[in-house]
Amino acid sequence: MILIGIGANLPSPRFGDPVATCEAAVAALGVAGVVPLRVSRWYRSAPVPVSDQPWFVNGLALVESDLPPEELLAILHGIERDFGRVRQVRNEARVIDLDLLAHGARISRPGEVPVLPHPRLAERAFVLLPLVEIAPDWRHPASGEDARTLAARLPADQVAEPIGPAAN
Repeated sequence: MILIGIGANLPSPRFGDPVATCEAAVAALGVAGVVPLRVSRWYRSAPVPVSDQPWFVNGLALVESDLPPEELLAILHGIERDFGRVRQVRNEARVIDLDLLAHGARISRPGEVPVLPHPRLAERAFVLLPLVEIAPDWRHPASGEDARTLAARLPADQVAEPIGPAAN
């Protein structure tokens, strides 16, 4: 399973509000040959770390691709640039954020890029709640724990509120 995190907390001049921008990002994945198989509903979540930024819209896509992780990450960064994202400061507000969270059972070696699975995947409600929705039996490549178990251990301060109906 290849998992891609999708998020935004600023409106896009091109696509509109963060929900519309995230939906456009899913479409852009398909155009780039990265086939979305399942997409979670969108979730509203506070910025992490806590700041005065607007809340984020986040979701998750389970995708199919024959590309190795390095090439897939390059496509994600290209979509971000095309959508107007300029990386300047870590954890800054952004019009789009695409994260390669997991690429099958791959576990990166120290210093390898991209780092897989994403090092904070198991700590974020805005990742785990959408993951439980679309792939509840997914197992963390390093710990072997399933998505439900990881989500059940989230601290109370990790909040992600669903926007709209559940994914089909």
